[in-house]
Amino acid sequence: MASSQYASGDYQRTLQQATITGNMSRRGNCWDNAVAKFFGTLKSELIHPRIFSNRTLARTVIVEWIEVFYNRQRLHSTIAYLSPTQFKDHYWSSLESQSTA
Repeated sequence: MASSQYASGDYQRTLQQATITGNMSRRGNCWDNAVAKFFGTLKSELIHPRIFSNRTLARTVIVEWIEVFYNRQRLHSTIAYLSPTQFKDHYWSSLESQSTA
């Protein structure tokens, strides 16, 4: 569903009738999609290909995937094909360079 459909009058009325509060940011602010995209990636890359024998194992595997693979190794096209950790490090380094210049 395109974002314009979520803003349509029919959709908004349906939410109101069901006493559901919609959660949309301003036009052009795409950060709402970031969480959905993250969980979609988690499910498609890690969850769906596996069957976990218990919650403890699932929690351990998921935390490891996020902290070790997703944040430190997986390259993200939206941040110049860097990992989130690399992107964060470059950001803070650039701020330090600017303050010393």
